[in-house]
Amino acid sequence: MRVVVDLSRCQGYAQCAFLAPDAFRMHGEEALMYASNPDDAQRQQVLRAAAACPLQAILVDQLKGRDAPVGTSPS
Repeated sequence: MRVVVDLSRCQGYAQCAFLAPDAFRMHGEEALMYASNPDDAQRQQVLRAAAACPLQAILVDQLKGRDAPVGTSPS
């Protein structure tokens, strides 16, 4: 899995840091630090964090449809 955060959109709400603390963390009051290639064990947490971002600033590269949410078909 590959994760990219559009830092020009991120406003530091830190929803991602609460939902996937091993992949995202706030440094200081405004700087987001994140793992660009989180472990597969973190997959569900990262996908939930991306979905919860109020500004949709977290992009997750979903390879071969295996990350697709339940009930959706891979593109």
